[in-house]
Amino acid sequence: MSQTILQGKNRDGIMTLTMNRPEAMNCMNMEMITSLKEIVEESNFDMSIRVIIVTGAKPPEGKKPSFSAGADLIERRSFTDDQVRRFISTVRGTMTTVENARVPVIAAINGYAFGGGSELALASDLRIASTQTLMGLTETSLAIIPGGGGTQRLPRIVGLSKAKELIYTARRIDAQTALAIGLVNQVAEPENLMETALKLAKEISRNGPVAVQQAKFALNYGSECSLGVALPLESKAYEITIPTKDRLEALNAFAEKRSPVFTGE
Repeated sequence: MSQTILQGKNRDGIMTLTMNRPEAMNCMNMEMITSLKEIVEESNFDMSIRVIIVTGAKPPEGKKPSFSAGADLIERRSFTDDQVRRFISTVRGTMTTVENARVPVIAAINGYAFGGGSELALASDLRIASTQTLMGLTETSLAIIPGGGGTQRLPRIVGLSKAKELIYTARRIDAQTALAIGLVNQVAEPENLMETALKLAKEISRNGPVAVQQAKFALNYGSECSLGVALPLESKAYEITIPTKDRLEALNAFAEKRSPVFTGE
């Protein structure tokens, strides 16, 4: 089994995925990006998982922390043009898999997040950045463009004009700037980053799993549609929650003045 992605899961159904190439600033090689895709795909069939947190391994002593500094350019130099095309296709597919994961995905951005690292954060549902974070779609400085969905997801989050500015300039921005433009949801001190991410994940995991999944479906797909299409889509997503045991449990818990216990059924 690949060790480029480390997995963990707690009793609240929160799975943590850690990109584990700290000696290379957690840069994404083919092994890492393929493993990430396979693990997220497999998580879709584990009904005990309610939230996924993605982060980067801690750096060696004296090195700067990195969420992921993007593609492994040392590996990339050895690729033929066709291999580059395959790699970019794999990256794009992995980001789409993360975006379409059955459960919410939180990016706990613990340092540098450039290129593919930023694209992974963009593909996540929610983003929490440490105060040590620097983010950027820096590809134009390498004479290429973002190829893992960055040109499409960034403007949907921060707006087209700001996305053009950031991509054209290959600018790196800090956590507070990212927060100000709506690129991240929260900022935390480095020592509190995972605690903050886990707190948010627990807020999500205590709610009805089917309801959260259907809310994600309605939000992701409805935001791409006209209102006339999106509202019926929301209605269909709502209908899936009606016959669930969890919905009846919520009503009974309310009547009995207790916290509900959801099973995802």
